Amino acid sequence: MIFDGLSNKLQDTFKKLKGKGKLSEKDIKEATREIKIALLEADVNFKVVKDFVKKINERSIGSEVLQSLTPGQQVIKIVNDELTNLMGSANSQLSFNSKGITSIMLVGLQGAGKTTTAGKLANLIKSQGKKVLLVACDIYRPAAIKQLQVLGEQIDVSVFSLGNSTSPVSIVKSAMKHAKENYFDIVIVDTAGRLHIDEELMNELKYIKDEISPTEILLNVDAMTGQDAVTVAESFDEKLDITGIILTKLDGDTRGGAALSITSVTGKHIKFVGVGEKITDLESFHPDRMASRILGMGDVLSLIEKAQSNFDEDKAMELQEKFRKQQFTLEDFKEQMQQMKSMGSFSDILEMIPGANKKALQGVDVSDKELGKSEAIINSMTKKERQNPEIINASRRKRIAAGSGTRVQDVNKLLKGFEQSKKMMKQFSGMSNKKLGKMKFPFM
Repeated sequence: MIFDGLSNKLQDTFKKLKGKGKLSEKDIKEATREIKIALLEADVNFKVVKDFVKKINERSIGSEVLQSLTPGQQVIKIVNDELTNLMGSANSQLSFNSKGITSIMLVGLQGAGKTTTAGKLANLIKSQGKKVLLVACDIYRPAAIKQLQVLGEQIDVSVFSLGNSTSPVSIVKSAMKHAKENYFDIVIVDTAGRLHIDEELMNELKYIKDEISPTEILLNVDAMTGQDAVTVAESFDEKLDITGIILTKLDGDTRGGAALSITSVTGKHIKFVGVGEKITDLESFHPDRMASRILGMGDVLSLIEKAQSNFDEDKAMELQEKFRKQQFTLEDFKEQMQQMKSMGSFSDILEMIPGANKKALQGVDVSDKELGKSEAIINSMTKKERQNPEIINASRRKRIAAGSGTRVQDVNKLLKGFEQSKKMMKQFSGMSNKKLGKMKFPFM
């Protein structure tokens, strides 16, 4: 997951600070040096790092921290504040026209996932009750039009196309006429990927922009490209005056430099992030929530939003009640693994839970392969064993392993994960009652 390396290093640095009753200027300078190294290793722009560390130093070396009863926590708060500011301070939402059609241009390099993002964005906006039209303007990439049409069918959104022999400007002009005649609210234009140094193709984008005067011009950027993403963003912004950024492949093995640098360098906010391959894997970007996750403080609000969109509320309430009464069984555990899988990877969910012990739970995997193994193990148990796992002794474990085609170690691992999850869910359930009011969703 993105930021893993940075997150671990920052948290290690803060552990040292928390262990001290008082902090000296030397302690703070040592900590900020480690923060600087961690950010540079995460591929954050050097100038951005320099300014960031300067702000941390200025705020930390003063009465706010040095005279505090909990100086370590004060430093963490300062870093959290500055990380949030670095990524744009607040959530930046799409602008919609109060009257008439809202048009959105998606632009970016080849291979950044623009067409897929167009489908994800259309699906997201459609869920808000708006009538969306996708426009196929990528006439250069083989099968790009077909790909958009397949996505449109998948999410039940209309796709406008005139084939690949008509110019993109003509396609857009006809599409806007079609949208007006058929009362569409939103038009999303999927343009062809291009190099930012290709003047001819960049001019084509300018012509499209002049034709439709888009409400939003969103630059699709691949987070895997690191600092190159920032250079690309600067170039596209200079030529088109983009209104926002969609950062894709945030679920990949990236260091995070683009996410932490791009807004500071361009002045344009990240509006959405792609967090997976599913059509629903596009999320609004919240700088404060991301900063909290980087610093290991969780992201309860995003966790609740994921639960609301993926969980059956009645079933969730039923499971939570079982939990409170200590009636949570391995059957429930299996069901929760399946539901949690629809919310994303297990490591991503753990990052959202404040205080979750990732190391203790790292053995619980909900990939398709591991889920199938876990289901086989649970299905090989008797009804009594599923309801009372504590009766599963060594001989029963051997029988269950043989029946499920797994090893005794796999059975042990599953049972350990079940117990760890029970503890974590109990803790989270308690927090829900105190802090989250009526939001009552169990998580695994």
